[in-house]
Formats: sequence, C-alpha cells, structure tokens
Amino acid sequence: MIMALQILLNFILAFVWMFLNDDWSFPRFAAGYLIGLTFIAILRRFWPHEFYVRKLWAVVKLLALFAKELFISSIAVLRHIVSPKLNIRPGIFAFRTELRSDWEVTVLSCLICLTPGTLTLEVSGEGDVLYIHAMDIDDAEKLGEQIKGTFEKAIMEVTRS
Repeated sequence: MIMALQILLNFILAFVWMFLNDDWSFPRFAAGYLIGLTFIAILRRFWPHEFYVRKLWAVVKLLALFAKELFISSIAVLRHIVSPKLNIRPGIFAFRTELRSDWEVTVLSCLICLTPGTLTLEVSGEGDVLYIHAMDIDDAEKLGEQIKGTFEKAIMEVTRS
C-alpha cells in the first residue's frame, strides 16, 4: 500500500512539474518523474516502509532470473530432445519451502511450472511442501537447493522488507 502511495506521489509530482512548465511532452514528464523520484528518495526516512524503487528493482531481478532460468532449461530440454539416445532420469521429489503466504507459494509454483523440464504437481495443505516432477534429476537435494537459491530467494526479496 505504501509503495503504491509513493508511486502515485511520484506521478503527481511529475504532472505538477509538467503543469508548472506548461509543457505536456514526454521528456518534460520524464524530467518531472526523475525530480519526484529524487524528492521521494531524499525524504525516504520519513516513510514507514522502504523506498519503492528497491521493490521495483527486486521485481526486475526476479523477471531477469526467470528469463535466464527459462533460457538455460530450454536449452537443456532441447539437448535431451535432439540427442539420439534418451538419457533422462525423471522423478518426483518433495521440496520444503520457507515461503509462507499463499501468494508467494503460488508464484513459486508458477515459476517452476513455466520452466521447461519441471512441473509442480501438488502443494501440501499447509503450503510448506511442493511436490515437483523433474524431467532429469541427478540429485533431488541439489535441485531443491537450486530452487531455494534462485526463485525462492528472489520471491522473498520482492515480498518481504
């Protein structure tokens, strides 16, 4: 909520800047937005929550991480598909997550499903265990640590202060 108020205040300051300069162009809006961003950054210690640009940066990092993982896993799946001999070890493993809210677990489940080669089959009733099918598992613990170190960590950066 506070992040939305900061963004709204930044837009208001950008429009006020455009109004004061009597110039309704995009460059004037961008300048006003940057001036508003600077103003909010200077006064960020008076806000009860952190500066909203940090959360936006965390979202951008999460999206970039997903794009990277999507590319890497797509190449891995393509290698398995085009290889003359199918040498995979499919399996299902239980992944215990530190994420607590339904929203966080849902995002993690969706990111896992959208990454080629993995699929979230079920989430436990408490929401702390995900049952994941992977196309090729060398070591379930290693794959779980990879998920914990990438997606789970990035989701926590977005959702927690």
